[in-house]
Amino acid sequence: MSGAKISAIKPNSPVADLDICVGDELLAVNGREPTDIIEYQQLIDGETVTLLLQREDRPLRHQVRISKMAGEPLGLSIDSAVFDRIRTCDNHCTFCFIYQLPKGMRRSLYVKDDDFRLSFLYGNYTTLTRFTEFDLERVVDERLSPLYVSIHTTNPDRRADMLRNPRGATSLRWLRALLDAGIEVHGQVVVCPGVNDGIELEETLVDALTNYADLASLSVVPIGISDFSNETSMRAHLPDEARDVVRLVTKYQTLGNELLGRKTIFASDEFYLVAELSTPGPEDYPSLDQAENGVGLVAAFGESFTMFSPMDKLGSGFFQSVDGAPALGYRAPRTLDDHEPEHAPSDEIAILTGEYAAPILRRLLDQSGFDDVAVVPVINHYFGGNIKVAGLLTGNDINNTLASRDANTTYLLPDLCLSEGRFLDGLSLEDVRGNVRVIPTTGFDLRNVLHEWRQQRLVLV
Repeated sequence: MSGAKISAIKPNSPVADLDICVGDELLAVNGREPTDIIEYQQLIDGETVTLLLQREDRPLRHQVRISKMAGEPLGLSIDSAVFDRIRTCDNHCTFCFIYQLPKGMRRSLYVKDDDFRLSFLYGNYTTLTRFTEFDLERVVDERLSPLYVSIHTTNPDRRADMLRNPRGATSLRWLRALLDAGIEVHGQVVVCPGVNDGIELEETLVDALTNYADLASLSVVPIGISDFSNETSMRAHLPDEARDVVRLVTKYQTLGNELLGRKTIFASDEFYLVAELSTPGPEDYPSLDQAENGVGLVAAFGESFTMFSPMDKLGSGFFQSVDGAPALGYRAPRTLDDHEPEHAPSDEIAILTGEYAAPILRRLLDQSGFDDVAVVPVINHYFGGNIKVAGLLTGNDINNTLASRDANTTYLLPDLCLSEGRFLDGLSLEDVRGNVRVIPTTGFDLRNVLHEWRQQRLVLV
């Protein structure tokens, strides 16, 4: 059970001077017990709101009546997105990354959710194997859109095998029902070598353009394998296998554009990097809806950096929602609040990133006249395997990387490897050695920081 507790009260808000305290448990709104932040937002929308609260040091519950303008926020922050039990996943996917986690991480990271509410709020992918008629009715009535669905394969038997759940063979009927109701859906296919690639992948892409032609997008991503995987049948892609996937995706992306008048099928940037191919340019991506799956991220980052133009900040992806981050309206914030201590000017500056991003950043910097800025790839020993993305960097690996480097250098770290100020291995920023400065994960923000640093150097000279 997640529960719903008040985590913050905004000053000068409609509730600022009322009998409400941080830590109060929210039991009901206008006589109804909300089950999640979505329902809560709907209930507080009117001009009069009545909250039923329970305070730890009070034996009795108490009511608070609030008068405000219709649509005006109450000014309360809730510490969870789901107030009842998170709907956990009952699949046992052969490629599930949660099964590949080392022991000793914080408990919430081992929660496998398959909850459509978290799909709506955070962009988590759901297999729909626990989806029901009641869920469909709520999604359609409340227009909970977009949703994100894990497809993997449209072959019923193969999907049931991959999910290790017989309902995997039939649950895509809910995908069809959602699309028929006009719900925007983004799909994903995690490609596992020798399992759902080759002809299986081609048939899935054909179905995506025929049976599910109204999908908003479909991302095709490689399997992630850590050193802790116990699945002997699962392995990372070889470069030629990755090239075959890119070739198929390109073929059906082109075909889809001809048939539907829009691009819907995309390979993740990681496939291009493994295949040793150049990633497509920003003009090839109509949106960043699948950016956290690595689709178009390199192109968007590069355009933002070279054009010095803002782009959407990115969240921490895979592990963001399980800690129940508070929601902002109907969409949950994915990055930390901007709260960075002052950093003393430094003669040298370097960028910490994952192994995949390092050569890309190096080229961007050299092309833009920042050849004096170092790029420091952090090898992911914590997870091992083929895990080389910046979003899964850990505090221990950063410490190991910085142990033999210049302590007088300022190291820039992308914020997408943090969630609520913590790395996946539980370390906080305070535990990281060296002069590390966290910056938003956008090309614009990186270039802005580099410009500031260069200006400081000129002043010091």
